[in-house]
Amino acid sequence: MTDHSGPGHDRSDAGLNAIISERRQLTNLAYRLLGSLAEAEDAVQETYARWYAMSREQQDAIASPGAWLSKVAGRICLDMLGSARA
Repeated sequence: MTDHSGPGHDRSDAGLNAIISERRQLTNLAYRLLGSLAEAEDAVQETYARWYAMSREQQDAIASPGAWLSKVAGRICLDMLGSARA
């Protein structure tokens, strides 16, 4: 097994825990914006897909992962609302 206790390990674990713990808050935000639980879950899933599509260096450069996730989720919801009206 590989020992992952090198420098930066605590920071990446903290970041991972932060993004996982944000899921309920993101779902609540998306639901309030969209009015549909299914659409809210889709928006949250897209938000996490964008997070995991970034390189580790890009993720580590984000000072507040929770704020980044909230901002991206909000933008995705607004895009969904805009495309629903078109």
